[in-house]
Amino acid sequence: MSGIVESAGTEAARQPTGGQGGMGLPEGLAGQSRTVRRALLDAALEVFTERGYTDAGLTEIAARSGIPVGTLFQHYGGKRGLYLALWEEFREEQERLTAVTLASERSRGVDDPIALFVTGARAYLEGAWDNRRLGRLLVEDDGPAGFDALRRQWDRAWVRRNARLLEVDERRRAGRVRVSVLTTVIGGAARELGDCGDETEAREIVDEVCGILLHLSAPPG
Repeated sequence: MSGIVESAGTEAARQPTGGQGGMGLPEGLAGQSRTVRRALLDAALEVFTERGYTDAGLTEIAARSGIPVGTLFQHYGGKRGLYLALWEEFREEQERLTAVTLASERSRGVDDPIALFVTGARAYLEGAWDNRRLGRLLVEDDGPAGFDALRRQWDRAWVRRNARLLEVDERRRAGRVRVSVLTTVIGGAARELGDCGDETEAREIVDEVCGILLHLSAPPG
């Protein structure tokens, strides 16, 4: 579940249109730039969550962030860039959590592919609960043009990574299908977590899903 699928959209979302990022800037200016970008992303998440992507307005996002619209365009190029930057942030944090968890398990001597897979899935689902507001936004059908294709691209890469983690022979159709089903279960559970009423309910779902994954992960025969 680690690794990054790059695209022109996400790369552009991370860099100002003038081609100046934090690299090479004095520390004070770099810190100021990070603060501005954080304020813009937080405001964008609020407005996207309340109004949906289509009805969200850049003027309102700028007003809530306290950042001029022109600066918003400089950093993100518009509404699409903001949305893709939020998605990239969610993916990177989820992948970081999973990678850290798997590294910790391996350092303890755990090498069973199924145990590692289920532990990684638990970390992913717990992260989905912690970041549920952003997660709910990203599974809606209301996103920028081309986002569905980008999401499908990442989903395919996610299946491939899970196949490697489970040590499944991707040349065998049955193996590929099994990993695809397991990955779909995790994605569906992550969406359900976005609607949980409290942490107790969320933990029950995570435990239930990990039990299902443990059962389904076992190779046939």
